[in-house]
Amino acid sequence: MDISNLLAASPVMPVIVLDKVADAVPLARALVAGGIRVLEVTLRTAAALDSVRAIRAEVPDALVGVGTVVTPADLAAAAEAGASFAVSPGASPELLRAGRESAIPLLPGVMTPSDVINALAAGYTAMKLFPAAQAGGIGMLKALGGPFPQVRFCPTGGIDVASAPNFLALPNVACVGGSWLTPADRVRAGDWAAITELARAAAALRPARAA
Repeated sequence: MDISNLLAASPVMPVIVLDKVADAVPLARALVAGGIRVLEVTLRTAAALDSVRAIRAEVPDALVGVGTVVTPADLAAAAEAGASFAVSPGASPELLRAGRESAIPLLPGVMTPSDVINALAAGYTAMKLFPAAQAGGIGMLKALGGPFPQVRFCPTGGIDVASAPNFLALPNVACVGGSWLTPADRVRAGDWAAITELARAAAALRPARAA
């Protein structure tokens, strides 16, 4: 599956931080039960790659990727773990090149027009705007839409269930990334039912289009 189809699969891509591999499968099952299939497990903890392996093995309906990829070695490790895709918070020339050669698609992170130009030059038309709120949010995305009409974004950072529809209303936004679907206290408590409800609300989000 290419990155455009992945981004179109759900209005929200949860940004997941897992401290324990044991939480990976029940968390993924809870998200899938709520209608969220595309999952980004970040490389912020030692449990990340083993969590991806566990989800791939036991939750076949999930499309699990690896986030916080910052080097070609990270990208290779994500592919080896069985990830379906990779996401970076930014992008070096080396990472962009590795992404074009990788067995899995890369969603590179951008924040400025120069970042977008560099990613376009490397062959990418789908990008993650990060950190979205700090980069200018909706205003920035509108501004980028003029010179870069061919680019579709997954803005991530500072977006919640209340603001997500306004982002999704933009023609250059394919989906949004968010950490609100997997609050740390609910994961620690094993409150999978609560996470399923958060996922269900996220899956139901629709763009806040004008009447």
